[in-house]
Amino acid sequence: MDLSVIPPRSVYVHVPFCVRRCGYCNFSITTRRDDLARRFLDAIAREIDAELAAARAAFGAPSSGDPRFPLGTLFIGGGTPSHLSNQDLECLLKTLRDRFAVDQKTEITLEANPEDVNGQRIELWKHLGINRISMGVQSFDDEKLRTLERGHTGEQAREAIRCAAQQIENVSIDLIFAAPGETPRRWMRDLDTALSLPIRHLSTYALTFEKGTRFWSRRLHGDLAEVDEDHEATMYESARHKVAAAGLAGYEVSSFASPGFRCRHNLAYWKGEPWFAFGPAAASFVAGARRVNHRSVTNYLKRIEAGQSAIAENETIPPHQYAREIAAFGVRMMDGIGFDEIHRKSGVDIRTIADAAIAWLRQHHLITDDKAILQLTDRGILFADTVASRLLNDEAGTLEGR
Repeated sequence: MDLSVIPPRSVYVHVPFCVRRCGYCNFSITTRRDDLARRFLDAIAREIDAELAAARAAFGAPSSGDPRFPLGTLFIGGGTPSHLSNQDLECLLKTLRDRFAVDQKTEITLEANPEDVNGQRIELWKHLGINRISMGVQSFDDEKLRTLERGHTGEQAREAIRCAAQQIENVSIDLIFAAPGETPRRWMRDLDTALSLPIRHLSTYALTFEKGTRFWSRRLHGDLAEVDEDHEATMYESARHKVAAAGLAGYEVSSFASPGFRCRHNLAYWKGEPWFAFGPAAASFVAGARRVNHRSVTNYLKRIEAGQSAIAENETIPPHQYAREIAAFGVRMMDGIGFDEIHRKSGVDIRTIADAAIAWLRQHHLITDDKAILQLTDRGILFADTVASRLLNDEAGTLEGR
């Protein structure tokens, strides 16, 4: 597959506005700067126009006769996109629809915080064509929410999910486990609550302490402690079985969905397909090149307004690296990824460049012995990060968790 002639069918937009920065967050955001919203919307439009001009030069005009590139998925993430005013969100969707062809089959996701959800807003979002809500719940336990420095209560989260699901069927939520002081029993209560609610998709993530965050500093000063690794593994394994029994099948290491409700946007990432991305810190993969925008929101705005590129990093991905990346991300899917598919997309037989890594992974029972597919074993699911690292660069090292 020649990526230089394949236009992306997915778009990611990073909306950087938040009311507060949670202690574990290292994303590119700005807090209490709603005054920048109009400049941001103008900058997004200008960035998209510049990117599409380059795309038409690279790929030609869409064959349908419609000058807009067709989309299979659109993901508006952040930050907190639901923090945008109704008027600003409507403006953003108009900008996107004017420049990309979407229809009823396009998966359009909006990330939302529970405190931003009410019936009137959900009605507007549905009117704007949003058909998937991804809600940053993180927990239903008020004590845990305070530890995580979230802005909502457990009851607000429950009510927001019920409210959203009344008008938009495809509701996804994120939950964090292994928070400081959390026990497996408390985590099971969070899952029980989640599974009693009308959700179609669930993502679960172990809390990580990222350098530069408040949690990182608090851990260094002994104010926060990580959960024991054995407890973390128990929480993850228990979640896999409980969620599957409730009818949400695991289709990726951290993702579970009802039949027909897998996140198509994330699947595009994991399968190594190209995508456009816009906004501060947004990372795109177009025509075989990975580009990452400047992280600083104000720097991003100033560069766009000055007629400059927002891109901070630009790397052409050679076929052998692309093959490794498809393997490393694809193996995280429970269905695995076929060797033939990797070869078709990259032109490279992954077995010829990562044979030592594949042999090591099989020796340690982290991937199956199936010669046609890269697929994690039950043991490999617990060490998916190690599997990915080996496939990417053959690095030796100890077994590391997901």
